[in-house]
Amino acid sequence: MAIKTILRTLRSGYQYQYPFKRASSYLQQRMFSTETDMVAPFTSSATSDAQENIPTVPELKLAISKDMGVDKGYDPFRKDRSHLLKYLPKTQAELPKRAMRDSFLVGIIPLSKDKGLQDKYTTFLGQVRIGRLLEDMDIFAVMVVHKHIYNPNQPKNETFPYTLVTAHVDKIDFTEFLPKTEQDIKISGHVSWVGKSSLEVVVWLEQLMHGTWHRITRALFLMAARDSNNKQAGIVNPLEPADDREREILSGGETRKKRRMLLHQMHVSKLIPDAEEQQLIHNLYIRTTDKDSSLRKVLPTGCVWMTNATMSNVVFSHPEERNMHNAVFGGFIMRMAEELAWVLGFTYSKYRPVLKSISDISFQKPIAVSSLIRMHASVVYTQLNFMQIIVHVEVYNSITGENDTTNTLHFTFQVPELVNEVIPQTYHEAMMYIDGRRHFESVMGKSSFPHKL
Repeated sequence: MAIKTILRTLRSGYQYQYPFKRASSYLQQRMFSTETDMVAPFTSSATSDAQENIPTVPELKLAISKDMGVDKGYDPFRKDRSHLLKYLPKTQAELPKRAMRDSFLVGIIPLSKDKGLQDKYTTFLGQVRIGRLLEDMDIFAVMVVHKHIYNPNQPKNETFPYTLVTAHVDKIDFTEFLPKTEQDIKISGHVSWVGKSSLEVVVWLEQLMHGTWHRITRALFLMAARDSNNKQAGIVNPLEPADDREREILSGGETRKKRRMLLHQMHVSKLIPDAEEQQLIHNLYIRTTDKDSSLRKVLPTGCVWMTNATMSNVVFSHPEERNMHNAVFGGFIMRMAEELAWVLGFTYSKYRPVLKSISDISFQKPIAVSSLIRMHASVVYTQLNFMQIIVHVEVYNSITGENDTTNTLHFTFQVPELVNEVIPQTYHEAMMYIDGRRHFESVMGKSSFPHKL
């Protein structure tokens, strides 16, 4: 599809330019109302979409790069965009309301036609690299927000005046379906909730197999709109549901917003463990204390000290890993963290782990290109054949020797056999254990405690 056509579509105030009835029906079937909705979003009527009418993800990337004025290659000195500030609204009242279907976007990852792309997306097992898909979902969420924003004050041929960044990823759940490396993958999404400058975006991945679209994953991104110089919040179009289904989804977005705030307040750094969790920690103390000497620790059979269930990596970032604002691309961080967590799960369990869920990914600070990035992965909780792994991402200052935490990511993996139980030794590790348990039970839907909703 021609870049000019894609660009015109992204910048228009209208629905994507293929037959509206089909697109609207397609959207209605894909919308979700609950966090656990992993049902295949297509019916037979939706499987006949002509893929040749859908732009590829590389085409969409090029189009949005042109619109944001960053398609000329890497420049270490970021251009001043102050002249664009005058186009930004002061209040939401200046902007037209948008429906969810206005932001709906679909693209194709063209694995069937691009052999070079196949190599980038293939693991040594011949399966699709999840990390590459995380990169695509992250940039695609930006594209969806870009399509949602319709600013009448922006001249037709002027550069897009907003800066769009990923603030948080709520949850990415994976189905049992294993995508094939030689088949195209469809990526789609829409805005599901809007604040003043923040937006929730839902993104899906599917692959067509034997005439049926199979869901690979669904992700919830919280995006932030900033001004032209990334100094202040950028006001975006309010969201007005077009029908009852959109109202239902918007209501769910409000619920998820409240839950995010509650989760932040209930973190172990802010709230002490409850009675059940304190009892759990005490039981671990009893199990690991030598009966003949209270000063000596013993490791129970079939267990591993948490200290020995870690793995680290150092990444030197390059312009290739940058986003449109000369910071390290959030999707790149997600990919590197996922692959480190997978290797740790592999060495810990001695089996090739299957990623079941990623939850509560925080993007606390931007990372400058050329930074030394340290990643530390730890198995913090185990249950039966599941492992909960957390990855802390830090930027290392080689001059001062200081580390600054920029991201935390929580991964849930499953293997075919029981895994050794991970055991904390210190109070700090015990808190990591409790935090990992909370995240695991939240992912599995097993707990009624507020911080695990």
